Amino acid sequence: MRAHVAARVSVASRAAWFLCLWLVLAGATLDDVPAAATAVGAATWTSLRFLAPGSSRLSPRALGRLVLLFLYHSIVAGADVARRALDPRLPLRPGFVAYPTGLPPGPRRNVFATLTSLLPGTVPAGDQNAQIFYHCLDVERPVIAELAAEEEALVRALYND
Repeated sequence: MRAHVAARVSVASRAAWFLCLWLVLAGATLDDVPAAATAVGAATWTSLRFLAPGSSRLSPRALGRLVLLFLYHSIVAGADVARRALDPRLPLRPGFVAYPTGLPPGPRRNVFATLTSLLPGTVPAGDQNAQIFYHCLDVERPVIAELAAEEEALVRALYND
């Protein structure tokens, strides 16, 4: 019975998020109600098919820390990339690093790779044998330590089982 209630809450929350997305993208007009209902229903059904409701609980405090950590790394890494791009000597040491992740293949690892792809200077370039390969602008930076901190913050925020 409890799982049934959790599933309904998951359906309702996903539909609410998709409705909010629709309103942001398309606006709110009565003429769009049939299209909005169809789009929200299809998006909700698709999301449930590809990512079934789980038992994970969201930790608002840890999620806030993750957002702050992400913003901090984005600003610091963005400034570093800008400095390198504007420096006439172009101090780049590009290459690949292999990050050994503890996340299982699937949605959790995909969320992590997506999150870290938004950080300037690193781009996920492949995944094999519990490792994610990143192309980096500077392999001498502590990329592995930064990725470990991001992974730990993500696990605390979203997968507080």
